[in-house]
Amino acid sequence: MYSLWAPVGRPSSSSSKKIFVSWRDDMDLNLSSLRSEAADAVRTALASAEHLQLSLKAELSQEEQALTLHAGGAKKTGSDGNEDLKEMLESNKESLKLEAMKRIVGLIAKGKNASELFPAVVKNVASKNIELKKLVYVYLVRYAEEQQDLALLSISTFQRALKDPNQLIRASALRVLSSIRVPIIVPIMMLAIKEAAADLSPYVRKTSAHAIQKLYSLDPDQKEHLIEVVEKLLKDKSTLVAGSVVMAFEEVCPDRIDLIHKNYRKLCNLLVDVEEWGQVVIISMLTRYARTQFTSPWKEGAVFDENDVKTFYDSDSEEKRDRTDAKPYIMDPDHRLLLRNTKPLLQSRNTAVVMSVAQLYWHLAPKHEVNIVTKSLVRLLRSHREVQYVVLQNIATMSIQRKGMFEPFMKSFYVRSTDTTHIKTLKLEILTNLANEANISTILREFQTYVKSQDKAFAAATIQAIGRCATNISEVTDTCLNGLVLLLSNRDEGVVAESVVVIRKLLQTQPTQHSEIIKHMAKLFDKITVSMARASILWLMGEYCERVSKIAPDVLRKIAKTFTVEEDIVKLQAVNLAAKLYLTNSKQTKLLTQYILNLGKYDPSYDIRDRTRFIRQLIVPGDKSGALNKYARRILLAPKPAPTLESAFKDRDRFQLGTLSHSLNSKAAGYQELSDWPAVAPDQSVRNVEVIEPVKEWAPLLGKSKTTNLDDKFYSDEDDDKKEKASDSSDNDGSSSSTNSSTSSSSSSSSSSEESGSTSEEDESESDKSSTDSGKSSGESSDSESEQKKKIKKKKNNKMQAEKHKHNHGDSGSDKDGDQAMAGASGSSAESSTSESDSESDSAAQQKRKNNVKSKPKVENRSKTEVSLLDLDDLSPAPANAPKSTAVPLSLLSDLEGLSLTGVSTTMQAQVTTPTFGPVETHELLHHMTGKGLSAKYHFPRQPCLYQSSMVAVQLTLTNCSDRTLEEIHIGERSPASLKIHCFNPIERLEPGASATVSMGVDFCDSTQAANFQLCTKEDRFSVSIQPAVGELLMSCSLTEEDFCREQSKLLGMNETSATIATPTSDVSVTERVLSAANVGAVASSEQRLHRFAGRTVSSQVLVLVQLELKDSSGGLLTVSTEKSVMASMLLRDLQQALARA
Repeated sequence: MYSLWAPVGRPSSSSSKKIFVSWRDDMDLNLSSLRSEAADAVRTALASAEHLQLSLKAELSQEEQALTLHAGGAKKTGSDGNEDLKEMLESNKESLKLEAMKRIVGLIAKGKNASELFPAVVKNVASKNIELKKLVYVYLVRYAEEQQDLALLSISTFQRALKDPNQLIRASALRVLSSIRVPIIVPIMMLAIKEAAADLSPYVRKTSAHAIQKLYSLDPDQKEHLIEVVEKLLKDKSTLVAGSVVMAFEEVCPDRIDLIHKNYRKLCNLLVDVEEWGQVVIISMLTRYARTQFTSPWKEGAVFDENDVKTFYDSDSEEKRDRTDAKPYIMDPDHRLLLRNTKPLLQSRNTAVVMSVAQLYWHLAPKHEVNIVTKSLVRLLRSHREVQYVVLQNIATMSIQRKGMFEPFMKSFYVRSTDTTHIKTLKLEILTNLANEANISTILREFQTYVKSQDKAFAAATIQAIGRCATNISEVTDTCLNGLVLLLSNRDEGVVAESVVVIRKLLQTQPTQHSEIIKHMAKLFDKITVSMARASILWLMGEYCERVSKIAPDVLRKIAKTFTVEEDIVKLQAVNLAAKLYLTNSKQTKLLTQYILNLGKYDPSYDIRDRTRFIRQLIVPGDKSGALNKYARRILLAPKPAPTLESAFKDRDRFQLGTLSHSLNSKAAGYQELSDWPAVAPDQSVRNVEVIEPVKEWAPLLGKSKTTNLDDKFYSDEDDDKKEKASDSSDNDGSSSSTNSSTSSSSSSSSSSEESGSTSEEDESESDKSSTDSGKSSGESSDSESEQKKKIKKKKNNKMQAEKHKHNHGDSGSDKDGDQAMAGASGSSAESSTSESDSESDSAAQQKRKNNVKSKPKVENRSKTEVSLLDLDDLSPAPANAPKSTAVPLSLLSDLEGLSLTGVSTTMQAQVTTPTFGPVETHELLHHMTGKGLSAKYHFPRQPCLYQSSMVAVQLTLTNCSDRTLEEIHIGERSPASLKIHCFNPIERLEPGASATVSMGVDFCDSTQAANFQLCTKEDRFSVSIQPAVGELLMSCSLTEEDFCREQSKLLGMNETSATIATPTSDVSVTERVLSAANVGAVASSEQRLHRFAGRTVSSQVLVLVQLELKDSSGGLLTVSTEKSVMASMLLRDLQQALARA
């Protein structure tokens, strides 16, 4: 401010005084203007008040003064604020008390301590103001346990409040009463809980269920009385009570499964409408219940046959024979009810509910139905970090046993830069579990980026994952090992150390082939400072000291210099190395060994001292060594089994998914293990109690069942008596399980097959089967009526033959689709043209049959148009034939460090030639039954594609096997849309019995993944796929022997894959065998024992060289050299099979 008043230099007193006076005048002017504006505002307010007939008070009331004091109490201490609240609570005005309670509850919500106000608050528990009483009860629930003595003074008030007309007051009073944890009031609490359990309000009954758990923790001796209340509340039909009472059941008597029998179906049906956290509890309980009441759906060789309906033509003898030959697994209707009613909850917004349903399907559903939870779990990965952590842990456990579940969604598990370390590690674990021969190139390319991460723990975990991939997938073991060796030159010590540890484990699997790697690691010993890595190198030197006999003594010399400053783990391995070298090369290492043993003898660590004394007595002969010295070599140099690199989640499947025990990998307090499936299912009639009522209420269901009995009576007179007896017994006992269970699960369904078909995608086959059977029966009934009109006087034997003929006709008709059904209708009408009535009956029967046949596509179309949270665009599974996965060479050398060996020389010109031997192996593309008369087969002509050089030529043979003309045959949509296919010209007409051969081109992008597209006619579309063998992705080329040898010398190390084969014994030449498996060209060889072949990949033009070196009688060595390591492994396997084929 001073610099604004005066110029630079020392101001004079007169000038500064003038400036100050002018500034004061300006301030007075501003204040006067503000006063005039305030006066105008007051006059306006008074005029408005007079107009509204209001009066303004000059003084504040007591309430306003208290509020003003509290509003300005921010500068006061906490005790002064509490004193103000106490004064407001002791005031005679309800408004002040209500305001004070609101502020107190606000303090509690902020986490502040308000226990000092308990005496003042508890005085207002008898207030008549409902809002004030609610707030008082909220406060008392919070502090009743801390201030038990004062709370007991108002126990009579709480008892009176239990009979208050307001349900919220009754529930709050019970909540406060159960929060007073004093054993003396246990009888009062028990009486209050029993009365609340019979309350008309479901909210009060819900509160009583919560109070049961509190009373049980206070006095476990009340268990029997509480079980009676739980049993009563389990019968409650309110969705508000269901979750709370099941929680009380799990807390008080989780072993009393008999209480659930009568309420099982009710809980399944109420599950969708229960609150979200109640759904979690109920699903968990029903999972344990189902494991004790139903048989396992995972039996080997189990055939799922849930429509256990005996057809008319099955005899008793055939039925007995089928039961003895194969026992199909028939899922209990109640088991299916649970799976069906929990499936919609996969779309819940609550992640805990989705996780609960996922674990239920994992532990209870048949293996082919578990995949429906995949999309829901992947959707949860977009949630918070805490949710991601739990979900990824469960997915990691699932992916070990069933890789196919999450393999289409592999991209969802790619690591993001914003992920935390524990999320990154879990995603890395899942990617490693999903690795297989088809996707290993994509995964290793991801690992290339992960190794360079700034997160050191994550980079180390990535190197361990590479080691696991190398162990699990033998085709890339050498590639991964070479890539890890390159990481030894990394600047990061942590990466180098972890690489050494992983290399040590990999070398144990095949040490004879990698002595050079051991030597290379010995050279890096001085540069590595991490103790674990140094210890690993010393262990390798000692374990394979005989193979590196010249280098191991030098390593021992280096470690002897720094022995005293090394970590304990390095010292232990140094002592072991000295002992092993003493046994194998004592001339060079005897003095070094004695020196190291003397250092270890006086080491500060007692572990080092004990190891040193033991080693000295073991290897140095003496009087005290005894007979142990004879076995020193067998003890120290014994062959050791290779370590197994396993997932950390391998043993977590012993815990139930989604539980705390599974997350911690240890049994937590309160964890209840899932029981094993029973060998024989318990009696299911114990659950039939609640099912009888809906059967009696729904008259349409009874009418439909009677109609079914009449149809059966028409077909079989013998079965009529049995079904009447069965219906009588079901009316008396009420135990018809299949019908009763279906009616209890859904009031809108009429049978178990119809219900399962309308509610779940898994049961569409059952609904299709039932619709087909119904169409068959209607067709047979109409045909039998026409036969009776024509052949009334025939004998019984002739009738039986006619019925057998009709049965065969009905079976063939049921297999045909809509167009064939129309053709059959026209044919039947032509045959019955002698009578108008007969033709009308036949046409009506055919119309029914056509409607039944068309019912199946309608169901499928409806299921396809359903929109749910599970069908999101960004969760669509990765296409199986995505070209992106094979765009980068499949060498881990380039995947890890961006390095690659010298590529194929561009100066060498290899001409593409046609193969000398071209076997034509035809594959079926579309069966005529699936294609509604259209049959398609394909083969690879092994000729250059005329449309595009990067495409593989494919020749299709289309045949019309139907009795109608097929029009406009063409290729429709392809999956994915980026798939490059050169389509053939549309075929306008294809007459019955005619065939047409067309050519097309497909760009497989050097991948054996199938090309999916639609083969369409004018009326229909059929999804088909072409699956190429790896040998068909090559195009033969011509090379001289000199060029072959030069290019082969450039493709060594990780680009070379070899295997030993047996000598072929048949007359078929080696060349023909190789050419039958791969489209390669033979290369002239100067040696008879060498067979060489050359080719290029069609899409990327990468050179592929094959060499077979035959030996005398032991077999031969087959070598495949190419930059695409995965393709080389697959081609090597196919060639081995072709050469071994007789």
